[in-house]
Amino acid sequence: MFRREFLQNSALAAASVQLPGQGQFLDFLKPKNKLPAWRGFNLLDFFNPNPSSSRPQTKEEHFKWMQDWGFDFVRIPMAYPAYLDIDRSRNISPEETYQISTQATDRIEQLVHLAHKYGMHVSLNLHRAPGFCVNAGFHEPFNLWKDKAAVEAFNFHWNFWAKKFKDVSRKKISFDLLNEPCVREDMNDQHSARSAVPGLLYREIAVAASEAIWKENKRHLIIADGNNVGNLVVPELADLKIAQSCRGYFPGMISHYKASWSSNNRENMPELLWPGQVGDKYFSRAMLEEYYKPWIDLKNQGVGVHCGECGCWIKTPHPVFLAWFGDVLDILKQNQIGFALWEFSGDFGILNSRREDVQYEEWYGNKLDRKLLQLLMKQA
Repeated sequence: MFRREFLQNSALAAASVQLPGQGQFLDFLKPKNKLPAWRGFNLLDFFNPNPSSSRPQTKEEHFKWMQDWGFDFVRIPMAYPAYLDIDRSRNISPEETYQISTQATDRIEQLVHLAHKYGMHVSLNLHRAPGFCVNAGFHEPFNLWKDKAAVEAFNFHWNFWAKKFKDVSRKKISFDLLNEPCVREDMNDQHSARSAVPGLLYREIAVAASEAIWKENKRHLIIADGNNVGNLVVPELADLKIAQSCRGYFPGMISHYKASWSSNNRENMPELLWPGQVGDKYFSRAMLEEYYKPWIDLKNQGVGVHCGECGCWIKTPHPVFLAWFGDVLDILKQNQIGFALWEFSGDFGILNSRREDVQYEEWYGNKLDRKLLQLLMKQA
């Protein structure tokens, strides 16, 4: 029933904004997004399952720059093994997924409090959860979509984080359940075929994790990523008090051009244009509007929507990237949907991205992509 009502209401909402001659008036009447239009960045300090792996660590001055530039949001994608006390010379066992290292979780808590010091809303995300990750690089001991033990471990981790931040306002922290859920033929091979998680199964797991969080604080804010790698609205969750998170990576030919880990790394890749003919498709703002329409309908129906990740890898020509991304951000802004760039410093970031076609600005020992920063700041 809830799915049928969602689709009917979405159709009515779509029809209502197309009445002739009523554009500005209807824009005024559009339902407000139940989530603030937060703008900011993903911070990858705890993204790698091996905590000894070297990544640039977020510093206090980074938060000050974010605040000075008008940003108010950070998402922290965590790999749960990064904060476990385990023997990393062998594969993890199901029992070891419960072995929390308080020393490691204290570092995460310190990062959260530092972000709060500079006015950032923090969204904690399990990028790698017990039994699932959209990426390879770690051998999971079970499957979140099939094994009860994995679901129990998943709930344990979310209850842990909910308890740690039990007294923190929902205005300052949210809990993003699972990064880019999908079903893969081989859980430990990121190149294996992917498909959407059955909607009712996703609902069952999201409800259980939410209850583990709300057990500690009934007002905690919860976000669920879109289905099938973050691309699809999840109508099965629309009646719950859970917001949803979309992505800013469409089309993948633009965002992940020649990326070694993606399907867009084939030989003889076509020249990129925006707008323009690329291979057998014409790339344009219209295709973006069609892609985001279900998310806009979801927001208009009364479900909070945020874009938890967006951006472009370094091989996309910079002018094409900026032209495409300007359209992505403008569509989101017009519909009161905030965003978080993947990432702050690194290949997708405004700092130290290693692009070969950018004239960087020296910024306190970093290389700043000023044009990208200015584009992001326009959305404030």
